[in-house]
Order: sequence, then C-alpha cells, then structure tokens
Amino acid sequence: MSIVPLIRSARGTVSGLPGGFWWLWLSTLVNRTGAFVLTFLSLFLTQELGFSGWYAGLVVALHGLGGIAGSPLGGMLSDRWGRRPTMVTGHLAAAAGAASLAVVTSPWAVAAVVLLMGVAMQSVRPAIGATIADQVPEHDRRRAYALNYWALNLGFAIAATGGGAALFLGYRTLFLIEAVATALCAVIVFVRLPETRPEAPVNADGERSAAPRLTTLDVLRDGPFRTLVLLSLLVCTVFSTPWVGLPLTMTSTGLAPESYGVVIAVNGVVIVVFQLLVNRITEGRSTIGLLVVSALLFALGTGATALADTPLLFAATVVVWTIGEMVYIPVNAAATARLAPVHARGRYQGVMGMAWSVGGFVAPVTAGWVVEGPGPDVLWLGCAAVAVLAAVGYVVLLRRALGGDDAAGGAVAAGGTVAAGRSLEGTKAAGAAAGGAGAGAGGGTAAGRGGDGRGESPDGAATAAEGTATAVSAG
Repeated sequence: MSIVPLIRSARGTVSGLPGGFWWLWLSTLVNRTGAFVLTFLSLFLTQELGFSGWYAGLVVALHGLGGIAGSPLGGMLSDRWGRRPTMVTGHLAAAAGAASLAVVTSPWAVAAVVLLMGVAMQSVRPAIGATIADQVPEHDRRRAYALNYWALNLGFAIAATGGGAALFLGYRTLFLIEAVATALCAVIVFVRLPETRPEAPVNADGERSAAPRLTTLDVLRDGPFRTLVLLSLLVCTVFSTPWVGLPLTMTSTGLAPESYGVVIAVNGVVIVVFQLLVNRITEGRSTIGLLVVSALLFALGTGATALADTPLLFAATVVVWTIGEMVYIPVNAAATARLAPVHARGRYQGVMGMAWSVGGFVAPVTAGWVVEGPGPDVLWLGCAAVAVLAAVGYVVLLRRALGGDDAAGGAVAAGGTVAAGRSLEGTKAAGAAAGGAGAGAGGGTAAGRGGDGRGESPDGAATAAEGTATAVSAG
C-alpha cells in the first residue's frame, strides 16, 4: 500500500483547527504516554503486594465505579465552574493518586486511592469533550474528536510498549512517572489553554442572565439524547466485551495465552496507522449512516469471533470491529455535542461518559459468566445481535434528530471520522490498555491502547477498555 494516501490524509486532517485545540491534543498525548497505573495495576497488586487475583479484580472494578460517578460530576463542574479549572483539578487529583499508589500498601488504602483516581480521571473527560465543542466549529468537530482519540491511542501504544521495556525500574517508579506526566498535563492546560465555557447571554438590562441549572435527570429528559445514550450503552457493552471475552475464548480453543497479547495489539496498531485515513474516507458522510455502519461492523467483527480458531482469524475479527471503533467514537462524540445546548455541553458529555463507564463495567462481568456457562459462541452471537439492534435503533429512533447530511455538520467530517467521547472520555473508554491485557494473559507486554473513547467520547471508550483489559491481567 502506498504511503502517499496516508500523508495526504494526515495533511488534510490536521489543517485548519484552532491553536487551543492542539494544546488540548498535546495534553492528551502526554497524559496517555504516561498511563501506567491501569496497564500494570493488577500485576502490581498480585506480584508486588501479594494480593489475590480476586482482590485485584475488585480494585479494577472500583476504578470503573469511580468513573461512573466522575463523568456526571466532571460535566457539572465544567459547566458551572469552567472547563479549565475542572481539567486542572482532575489532573492534579489523578497525579496525587498515582503517586500515592507508589507508597501505600494497605488493601483498604489501595482500594480507596484507586476509587478516587477513577473519579478524578473520568471527571476530566467531559470537560475535554465540551472544550472541543466550544473551540471547534460544528463542521470540524468530528475531525477534532477523531484526532483527540488518535492521540489517546498513540499515547497508550507508547505507554504499553515503553512500560513493558521499563519494568526493570519497578512498578512504583512507573506510577511516579505517571504522576509526573499527569501533573504536566495540568500545567499545559493551566498555562496554554484558555477558558472556553460560553458566557451567559446579556438580557435587556445589560445583565448576564444565569443559565438554567440542569441535573443529570434533566439531561436524560431530552428524548433524542436519551435515545443516543441508551444506544451508546449497547454499543459500548459490545465494544468492551472482547477485552475479557477474547482471551477466554482463545484459551478455550487451546491457543497459548501469549497469542492474545499479539492479537489484541492489532487493535492499537490499526488505529495508530489508519485513523487519519479513515477520517478522510468518512468525510462528508451523514451521522446516522456512519453510526449504523459502525454498529454493523461491531456486529460482524464480534459475531465472526465465534467462527475463529486460529490467531490469524482472531486477528482478522479484531481488525473488523476496530474499523467500527475508529468510525464510531468521533461520530458519537460529535453527535453528543450537536444535541447539547451550549450552556450544558459539559453535562451532556458527562452523561454520555457515564453510559460508557457503565457498559465497560457490565461487559466483563457478563462475558466471564457467559463463557463459563453457555459458552463463547453464545457470547459472540449475542454481541452481534446487540450491535444489530443498535444499528436498527439509530435508523428508526434517531433519523429525525440526527438525520440529514449535517450540512453544517456533515462536512463535520472534514477529514473527520469515539470517543470521550472514554469514556467513555471512553468508555471508556473511555476506554484499552492492551499492554496490560497482554501482560496478564501471556506474561508479556503488547502494544497497548485505550479504547476514549476514553465516550462520552473517545476517552470514555478508553476507560471502559482500560478497566476490562486490566481485569484480564488480574485473572
């Protein structure tokens, strides 16, 4: 394949975005390049501290629960307090948590720190999603979300590969490196990123009127957005399933655990290499059409897993649903921004991120139970059915709200294609730390990534995948 199309895609995708976006993009890359805690947490707990695999899995679940709470909290704070202070505070709190893990040894202290880290890390993602919506015109938002998601995956690939090579330094040193990287993100945001929260409109008396105070329940009363959230929950559950179900399925067919690390690394490689090209291919396509296509790709990729029995065939299924992921994450994030009122962008991103966190929490539990009970084939055919249901739902339920070619939003793609948009900024997401999954399943480290998405957004997807991947290594 010629590299020329990739170069052209890169040029077309990165041009024309505001300078503030690129500082946000840089902070995402720095943050994810130093993301070692979730990648190696379960190994640290079992090998370094001597805790059981059950306890390690519980701690990972607590991180996911923290994310479920952190998304709406971060959305509310970013609308009331501001995008920049929310991001700075969340990054600093997460940095403090990573540094604390390098010194605490009590099981209760470790659990508390990881729970609070989940809250802090996920609280940042709605603010990121809202900032992109504030800064970037609607016709460029999908492209911006795609680029942010690409930075997230590029950073995770570097972190998993570099972290595996740097394990000789010790887990605690890696956690301190994450603390420094996360604190650096806070510095970048504080020094270089302007506050973008829209000001309240001026009334007839020349005074600024207060924007309506919305709760999470108020946001969910928005019918089209509620539908988008529920369909995203279905898609996120399907997306998060392979990170636990795939290694269990591969080992049940007699394949060596090490093969999973290689197969799942395909996900990160495909995203890092081809995301910009996918951006160009999807340019100008309608939102509904891309949501449907991505859901069907998830259905095809997960459903075909039931037929795979060699590493090559399993890798082929990963490629299929990864393409769906690359299309879905930024489109879903842009759709969330499109449906959100200007004064409630943070809350809308937060609710979407919460959905991705819930999906990422439910998927590993369900996957483990189904594989050990009815069997892997039932799991993958069930995933395919859920993804097809989501595709039908987009056409039947959201065609009016998101239909049309986004004239101002169908160029949306401008090179653009979770996402959060991460979690699911996921997610999430986000969230996927494939390095952690590979390390747990095979004792080695594969190139890793966070699936945004972390979803809310890209980041939300990442978060979902981070948690499930780390849970695999705990087992």
